[in-house]
Amino acid sequence: MKKIFILLSMALVLPVMSCKENTPASDAVSGAYENPVVEAIMERRSVRKYQDRPVERDLLMRIAECGINAPNAMNAQQWEVRIVDNKEWIQGMSDLQLSMMDPQMVAQMKSDPSFRNAFRNGTALFVVAVKPSPMTFIDAGLMGENIMLAAHSFGLGTCCLGSSARFLNTPEAAEWLKALQFSEGYEVQYIIAVGYPDERPQAKPRNKEVIRFI
Repeated sequence: MKKIFILLSMALVLPVMSCKENTPASDAVSGAYENPVVEAIMERRSVRKYQDRPVERDLLMRIAECGINAPNAMNAQQWEVRIVDNKEWIQGMSDLQLSMMDPQMVAQMKSDPSFRNAFRNGTALFVVAVKPSPMTFIDAGLMGENIMLAAHSFGLGTCCLGSSARFLNTPEAAEWLKALQFSEGYEVQYIIAVGYPDERPQAKPRNKEVIRFI
């Protein structure tokens, strides 16, 4: 009889223990964010206003190292990253970009009292280039997400800028691109502005209907 009582007790306790072990994962997905990776993903925002405060170079380096630890096809690592915190380069390329943009858009940007540069006022930039191929374009995207999530985890804001990369790839910007010293045959895919945030953007709605089980 005693053995039966012990077995029944174990049968009741084990399911409870099993449920408790699964709780953190389910809570993280539903919004409790007990998982720090899920928390970083769900709380990251594109930041367009930054404090006029430089980001420490050792911190920028740690973020870049997170970037190059992204998965990539065949581990070929056909990507290069340039960390730009040189004020002259940032301002010079910003001035060139603004001179090539639609005047009305430029006027709208400059109407913001906090406007400093075309890179959403970022105090530093990650410029990512790859050797063009269908796979390296995917690799570049994976690297970019690593960079932005790592920056967020350190209390920094980021904004991924595709249009700025387009201007950097024009003939008019040749000297600015040359200063970045990318290997021959590499093309800039995007620029990520980074800095200490001066705003806390709200989350934008996401369409969950695009997710389906098959």
